[in-house]
Amino acid sequence: MDTHENLFAGPPPAHLPDTPEAREALESGAKASDVAARFPAYAAAWAILADEYFTAGHAVTSYAFARTGYHRGLDQLRRAGWKGHGPIPWEHEPNQGFLRCLHALSRAAQAIGEKDEAERCAQFLRDSSATAAKVLTSP
Repeated sequence: MDTHENLFAGPPPAHLPDTPEAREALESGAKASDVAARFPAYAAAWAILADEYFTAGHAVTSYAFARTGYHRGLDQLRRAGWKGHGPIPWEHEPNQGFLRCLHALSRAAQAIGEKDEAERCAQFLRDSSATAAKVLTSP
């Protein structure tokens, strides 16, 4: 029986905590801006705002919302034990807000001419979750 840890497997997948009250508020029709104000660490609300403003042609505002959600998500990932690399599975629903913010940040950065940041964020998304990259970048 092997009792040694596999040192070549890489870091374990990161799983952000659920925020049921924020999730339920969005599901019941609350405005994303109200949810973000009440639950500023809830990345999904920031992702919705980033998407709405990008769709409306406001790339700079979208960038700001995406960056806020991205940084809030990074803070939570670090508190959850993430060390700056490793999988952040799309399949774990609480991770989706962060991954959506990461995608929105890449998209908005591209739109405002920040090509290096756009590519860095796109690569970070692919490295974190191939599934998220596929879902979020599919037409």
